[in-house]
Amino acid sequence: MNSSFETPSVYPFKIIAKIKSDFPDKFGIPRQSGLLKELRSAIRFEPEFRVADALRGLEGFSHLWILWIFSENVRVGEDGENRWSPTVRPPRLGGNKRLGVFATRSSFRPNPVAMSCVKIEEIRLNVSDGDYSGPEIIVSGADMMDGTPIVDIKPYLPYADSVPDALGGFAEPLREKCLQVEFAAGLLDCAGNLRPIQGMSFPAEKLATLKEILAEDPRPAYQKDPERVYGFKFAGFDVKFKVQNDMLTVLDLIRI
Repeated sequence: MNSSFETPSVYPFKIIAKIKSDFPDKFGIPRQSGLLKELRSAIRFEPEFRVADALRGLEGFSHLWILWIFSENVRVGEDGENRWSPTVRPPRLGGNKRLGVFATRSSFRPNPVAMSCVKIEEIRLNVSDGDYSGPEIIVSGADMMDGTPIVDIKPYLPYADSVPDALGGFAEPLREKCLQVEFAAGLLDCAGNLRPIQGMSFPAEKLATLKEILAEDPRPAYQKDPERVYGFKFAGFDVKFKVQNDMLTVLDLIRI
């Protein structure tokens, strides 16, 4: 059956917002949204979309779906097209087993689109911060790097989006137990509190979140060397740590 309507092969998207988070790099970011309940981020809109009316009614919802771009993982060929593979190696399987790309949440996809479910903590309609002026949404549980481009947000609908008896496939048994987290003695004062670092204290309100990130084991699944020192950047600090058995030890916190 012929149709006079031809479906386009490419649909243009506009970046409506970007995330403001404490992760300047990919390393250390939670593997899925919602894992770290205390992790705060802000959705800040691009100039065209800094319209308070666009958020009218959102205050009645508790959670959001964020549709965003894997901007750091786009593989572009010489012809300008995104390169993809029908199979990928999920990090949670140690990077040693191939599965179909559509059976995973791999960031290397035909279209580098991701989605995250986050909790709305606060809606601010008139924010003025540096060169930003406009509305923002404070959310918790986002698994996104600072500056990640967002193409849409949609309210989470519990009656339609929640499926209590859904199956988790190969990922279901992979939820690992949390690590114990300790800080090297030199980082603590006699009262057991973190010492100031280069004249600055680690933000007290972010310490619990840092411990959650570390307890989830931010190392790649295929790297388990107990002698290796790992590091990632969070909240303006470079966090250095080692893991032996089930104990993660923070060796140093370096002000960036």
